[in-house]
Amino acid sequence: MKSVERLTSVLAFTAMALGFVSATAQAELPLKAKASITGCIDPTIAGLAVLTERPSEEGVKIVDVTVVVQGLPPGKHAVHIHEVGICTPCGAAGGHFDPGPAGLSNPDGNHPFHAGDLINLEVKSNSAGNMHTTTSRVSLSAGPLSVFDLDGSAIIIHANEDRYCPNGPEAGCAGGARQACGVLQLSK
Repeated sequence: MKSVERLTSVLAFTAMALGFVSATAQAELPLKAKASITGCIDPTIAGLAVLTERPSEEGVKIVDVTVVVQGLPPGKHAVHIHEVGICTPCGAAGGHFDPGPAGLSNPDGNHPFHAGDLINLEVKSNSAGNMHTTTSRVSLSAGPLSVFDLDGSAIIIHANEDRYCPNGPEAGCAGGARQACGVLQLSK
């Protein structure tokens, strides 16, 4: 009987402790980041990217990504998180964000599975486009998947769609030229 009482006490304490940890984690989340998007060459391209980190039902950090842009031509446009938080010039943003050994040895060898690979943004005929997706490949908080490493990160919108082809002889399958860029910054 005493072992059942002790087990009940241990379970009650564990549940209380887990509740405290969960409440503490929720107090720290959600984290938000924003990027003001501007055209790489065309100054009429403008928009905003908003990233919000939150815990999933399983407790894994996930990031909701919303991008809204005006001034792009109609069609689909690749959207990626790039490895450096610099947009002047847009090429200074480096390759797709992909921390770890695969990214270090061949920055294009992991496409379309880079941590920073997102879905395409679609622009309708009125030149306004938007995209919303959720990813567990990046985080806004400290850690190995954080977009806020020593050199930051940027959102790049490309001229064409990402066809999600693996690295190979087909040039431009990840969206081609960089059309717009925004540096990610933590926000409230």
